[in-house]
Amino acid sequence: MPPEDASLSLYDFGASIIEGAPPDLLPILGGLAGLLLLIGAPILILEVWRLHRARRLTRTRIAGMVTSAFCLLPATVADIALGALLAALFFAAAALAPWPIATTWASALLCFLLVDFFYYCEHRLAHEVNALWSLYHSVHHSADHYDQTIALRISFVDFFFAPLVYLPLVLAGFHPVLVFACLGLVLAWQQWIHTELVGKLPLLDPWLNTPSNHRVHHGRNPIYIDRNYGGVLMVWDRMFGTYAAETEKVEYGLVEQLDSRNPVAVHFSSLGKMLTALWQARSLRQAMAVMFGKPRAG
Repeated sequence: MPPEDASLSLYDFGASIIEGAPPDLLPILGGLAGLLLLIGAPILILEVWRLHRARRLTRTRIAGMVTSAFCLLPATVADIALGALLAALFFAAAALAPWPIATTWASALLCFLLVDFFYYCEHRLAHEVNALWSLYHSVHHSADHYDQTIALRISFVDFFFAPLVYLPLVLAGFHPVLVFACLGLVLAWQQWIHTELVGKLPLLDPWLNTPSNHRVHHGRNPIYIDRNYGGVLMVWDRMFGTYAAETEKVEYGLVEQLDSRNPVAVHFSSLGKMLTALWQARSLRQAMAVMFGKPRAG
């Protein structure tokens, strides 16, 4: 049953109760997500200290880190503003599910695996469909460095599209709060992996999204482009041929590097290029290719 207050935050695990679910399920998922987010703070402190010791904490680097943090502000506003609408939409979808799936530890594990797979699909589309890349995902890849602040460098437009990918799971019968809890865990995992402090982890790298695997994903080296889309698991990348191990020094950023640290440029430079290409298109076919073809530079 949907809550009386449709504006209930789906991220508030402590206040959200799924009837019949194990009473400790959501608090544990929420606690894990919170812990993963908190790990980022000491890692960032160590990163700044290492950069300072190596005399690499330049004004340019600091400006890039501040830009990444600033990007989180409009994204947070968009997240809050759309929270009530998403809650209403997902609970309305839940009412259409032909058979609700009881929330147990087993179904929660299945939901997590499916959310991680759907994340892989959405993430891959955001790299392979120019409209999605230009509208929001290029923002996350625009920095020429790699540290904890890069996890904050996300576009506010992301929240208008990405959550809709998980609606089929709600229509299949999973409780909306459980879907969002699993998505929160998948996203929280990816905070700590934005670092160069952690090298290769031979036992984990083949199967989990680790710092090494995610450095590859952010690389603009030809061998690294469009690799390692997974959120938590690398299983999907290995299944669909998009996995690559870190074998050479990573060069970060876009193929056509963005030199500006201006948050406006970070958000809209790729979109501007797409709109220019659309204006220059000589036919509907060319326009469709611009919109739904692969990005020319990423």
